[in-house]
Amino acid sequence: MESKGVASIAFALLAAMIAFGQSQAPPLPPAPSSAPPPSLQGPNDPGYAAVIATCKNPPPKLPGFRPPSGPAPGPRDYQVTEIPGVIAAGQRWKFLWQEAGNNGDGIVGTDDGGLLIAQNDKGDVLKLDQDGHPSVVYTDTHTGGSLSINSAGAVFIVERGLRPAIWELSPRRKLLADSFEGETLDCIGGVLNDLSADRKGGAYFTMGGLYYARPDGSVTKYGENLRTNGIILSPDEKRLFVTNVNTVVVFDVQPDGSLTNQRDFAKLLQGTAGDGSTTDAEGRIYVTSNPGVQVIGGDGTWLGLIPTPRDVISVSFGGPGRKTLFILARGALGSDGNQVANAAQVYSIPMIAQGYSGRLK
Repeated sequence: MESKGVASIAFALLAAMIAFGQSQAPPLPPAPSSAPPPSLQGPNDPGYAAVIATCKNPPPKLPGFRPPSGPAPGPRDYQVTEIPGVIAAGQRWKFLWQEAGNNGDGIVGTDDGGLLIAQNDKGDVLKLDQDGHPSVVYTDTHTGGSLSINSAGAVFIVERGLRPAIWELSPRRKLLADSFEGETLDCIGGVLNDLSADRKGGAYFTMGGLYYARPDGSVTKYGENLRTNGIILSPDEKRLFVTNVNTVVVFDVQPDGSLTNQRDFAKLLQGTAGDGSTTDAEGRIYVTSNPGVQVIGGDGTWLGLIPTPRDVISVSFGGPGRKTLFILARGALGSDGNQVANAAQVYSIPMIAQGYSGRLK
């Protein structure tokens, strides 16, 4: 009787862990003693002060990226409720991949159902297949960050190291832009963050404010009173959405790529700030925030929250028929059983909504 009781309790605990989903994420192994030093974002580079000293108007000194310290918040329980036309009630996030370090920002789905992940620390771009198996597809990016794929299939990346730049990785590797008003992008201040590439071969990007890199490499600043982060074009590329702390701002896109008519589009949940973003085939906007993915209708109506097991950074549609939503979450479990703050995890969840087929991000 005693052994049966212990077995029953153990089975119940295992079932609960599987239902919770976190048991699928194995602990992170300890870092090897011979691990190479991580790539550095511009403001963390020892040469940063000398570079910005050459700027006509040096930006205010801002703290560079510092890996999170101390234990990360543990995985949390969640309950997905129905958002009509978007997601069914009761869905669960499936763990796919994790790695320690400042990795995984700016995820984007691929036509074959995979997922691209830019790794700041290594300067690589990984591809996860549909089973979550990783392979390296691009190397030697200069602290590569967020990714975007335009309607022609060209892959773009922001490089966040000293003298940051936007590069096209595929179909040919070439520089798009690395200067603003005749000076290095470092002179803007802060870190080159996110981007959304357009059908013309240019890219909108965020770096504290909002900018457009035209196909010829010239860069123009747009907007007022912005503290931007995530950015996404509408499916028809007639509107551009950017997160502005706890709001989403929208611009009208002109035929030449210029932006007009800045206005508030939607408010996020009180006490939350928007991070990465994507869109679906119906023009809904998906914005990541600490409690999960906030869903906004094409008219600016807040539709609901898809809660996540951890704080979430980046989001993308992908998978078969683009009916899977992928997230990159912050934090993982270390081999010592403690939560690791500076780590990334990828999860997926089935959707009713479908990602836009004409442009991946």
